[in-house]
Amino acid sequence: MAESSWSLTPADGELHILTGVAGRAAKMGHRLTIAMTSWQASAQWDGSAPAHAELTVDVDSIAVLSGEGGLTPLSGPEKGVCRSNALKSLDAKKFPQIRFTSDQVAKTSDGYRLDGTVEIHGTSHPQIVDLKVVDTGDALELSARVPVAQTDFGVKPFSLMMGSLKVADEVTIAFSAKHAK
Repeated sequence: MAESSWSLTPADGELHILTGVAGRAAKMGHRLTIAMTSWQASAQWDGSAPAHAELTVDVDSIAVLSGEGGLTPLSGPEKGVCRSNALKSLDAKKFPQIRFTSDQVAKTSDGYRLDGTVEIHGTSHPQIVDLKVVDTGDALELSARVPVAQTDFGVKPFSLMMGSLKVADEVTIAFSAKHAK
């Protein structure tokens, strides 16, 4: 890599949160696909290898894209309610950003392993991210899927009907992007 650093934004890819449902009435709930529409990822290179990676996400940029399952299709107004509930659960006004940083980057057979720290809701925990990298000739295609337990960060998953229907504690963060060479 000739570059010593580069960055990615939503113009280069997507950052989604995939939720599940839990509780006795789980069949009534929707598994949501939520887009984070404001984020920035950066990588610092030491020669031909990445040495530092960072991702910053603006929590208020939540946009509910779709909901699978449930008794009825997820309507536009319901998407707005889901967004509002997510912002409340994450306490977005008090904790406006989510951050991941890694200073330990190791080459793997299909990309890189980033060993770092994620901060959500004011709480930090170690996090490993396996970043898959595909060289398409003119660009690098990056992707990762990372499970995260909300309660590990003091986030109470949203629930209804006295907990009979709730967002599953574990959500999956799905990242994909392209970086031109």
